[in-house]
Amino acid sequence: MSGDRTFTLIKRAVVTEKASDDTAKRNAYHFRVPTDASKIEIRETIERLFEVDVKAVNTLVVRGKVRRRGYTAGRKPNWKKAMVTVAEGQTIDIF
Repeated sequence: MSGDRTFTLIKRAVVTEKASDDTAKRNAYHFRVPTDASKIEIRETIERLFEVDVKAVNTLVVRGKVRRRGYTAGRKPNWKKAMVTVAEGQTIDIF
């Protein structure tokens, strides 16, 4: 990996109802990552931190929502979500 971003690459786990269903159905875990993170970096980081075998990494950029406070309108920043599929029988303890 370019520089060692192991501990700064995974910002937090995304724990939603949809993410929990995805974990149950296809053993995939969702994480919030920097927008410049590549799939290879994400794979290496997850394998190193949680000691699991990663089968696949899917990413998407979540567009920031427009928020208003009175007359002033602003936007939340865009962020990147990584959905990491882990090998059968392996789990990641998020909590």
